[in-house]
Amino acid sequence: MFYREAGQFKTNYSADQGMMPIRQDRVVVFAIAIAAFVVVPLIADEYWFTAILIPFLVYALAALGLNILNGYAGQISLGTGGFMAVGAYASYKMMTGFPEMNIILVFMASGLFAAAVGIVFGIPSLRIKGFYLAVATLAAQFFLVWLFNKVGWFYNNNPSGTIDAPPREMFGILITGAAATPVVKYLTALSMLTFFAVLTRNLARSAVGRSWMAIRDQDIAAEIIGIRPLATKLLAFAISSFVCGIAGAEFFALHLGSVETIAFDINLSFLILFMIIIGGLGSILGSIVGAAFMVLMPILLTNVLVGGLGMQATLAKHLEFMVFGGLIIFFLIVEPHGLARLWQIAKEKLRLWPFPY
Repeated sequence: MFYREAGQFKTNYSADQGMMPIRQDRVVVFAIAIAAFVVVPLIADEYWFTAILIPFLVYALAALGLNILNGYAGQISLGTGGFMAVGAYASYKMMTGFPEMNIILVFMASGLFAAAVGIVFGIPSLRIKGFYLAVATLAAQFFLVWLFNKVGWFYNNNPSGTIDAPPREMFGILITGAAATPVVKYLTALSMLTFFAVLTRNLARSAVGRSWMAIRDQDIAAEIIGIRPLATKLLAFAISSFVCGIAGAEFFALHLGSVETIAFDINLSFLILFMIIIGGLGSILGSIVGAAFMVLMPILLTNVLVGGLGMQATLAKHLEFMVFGGLIIFFLIVEPHGLARLWQIAKEKLRLWPFPY
């Protein structure tokens, strides 16, 4: 069978513990990367970039950040939208206050502001967990959205209450603003997602990642063996909020270009949560696949129900919610680790073909 590692010998520990020890995996990943960076910009049109690809990349980055906290560290959060709002408004203030600042530095600094806020709201995680922690992060969601809506300084006292992404360049190439091309925005978002996916993968395999998973699986036992619960949980909140803050800055500057606080309401938090539930908790692939599923499925259902069957748009929207709800219940009961786990099982069966268990 084509998916076998027979003849692929490892002669040292580093090779055996590599991110992709099987050659076939490396070939597939490199092929996908080449297609994403080279082929897609050549063949995709403006609709695909603005309506599908850029939102998918931004949501995938946000889902990756939430998966660090929920999937790896086991800390439930419903405040993703609020942390994304911190990143968006921080990037807006820096772009308007420091016009010469590199846009990548703006994104990174926005993530740092979100990380600081995440640490503050992550402090209760030492004493509470589960449903109670979810309620605490839900309070953060409502408080942050209220704050950005009521304090005019955050949106430069704009009478409309909206923030608009000003044009900013990097190496002479326009990255943000109405004149920036969708291809450039797509490549910027893709580069950020690739970087943080690789970073998260290595982080999950490090001592920090193992500490997160120990706290997730059995926090009392983890504390007994020397893991510090508060420091470990706060680090998870900080890194998760950092990535979500960058995703929020991209959501504002690369995807929408102009937003109000309503764009970061509780519905956004639930949307990101549904992505990692369907895609797979504790999986980088699950974050990406879940984001792709949640972006493409509404478009597919609209084309089938409205375009194909002639159904009313409002009824089709209600059916869309029902489909998503049913899928979430299905994955929680049948396969809690989502689509990523199903893909892993399929690969394991291919490795043992023709005698899969």
